[in-house]
Amino acid sequence: MPRKMHLNPPLEAAVAAADAKKAEEISVLDLRGLSDVADYFIICHGRSTRQVQSIADSIEQALVARKRRPSHIEGYSRGEWVLMDYLDLVVHIFTAERREYYRLERLWGDAPLISFDGEPQKRSLRAEERSSAKRREGRD
Repeated sequence: MPRKMHLNPPLEAAVAAADAKKAEEISVLDLRGLSDVADYFIICHGRSTRQVQSIADSIEQALVARKRRPSHIEGYSRGEWVLMDYLDLVVHIFTAERREYYRLERLWGDAPLISFDGEPQKRSLRAEERSSAKRREGRD
């Protein structure tokens, strides 16, 4: 039985802020013990560059309210892949096409995926590939 994990307040606030702006397929990867890059990645996408920027704005506002400021933000002006680095938390907000191209969830396939209620989930690359194929079929 998976152990119950509690999301820390900034992580929970960032996920809620992304969800409030209708971010799609929000994933939280637990990188603790796997990488020194960050403890967590939040990965999501929007349907347009404007929505990607809106999601980034929402997350930044939610974390500033908790006295957290990013060490840097990249890609905001283009809006295809916004990276927000909070040192222990890195947020990746893509357009659907860029997310499909970079496939960070697959790259970090060893990292546990955490659901919104904090419950660790096992994930299958085959299931991820089926989901990816379905998204591609929907665009044709």
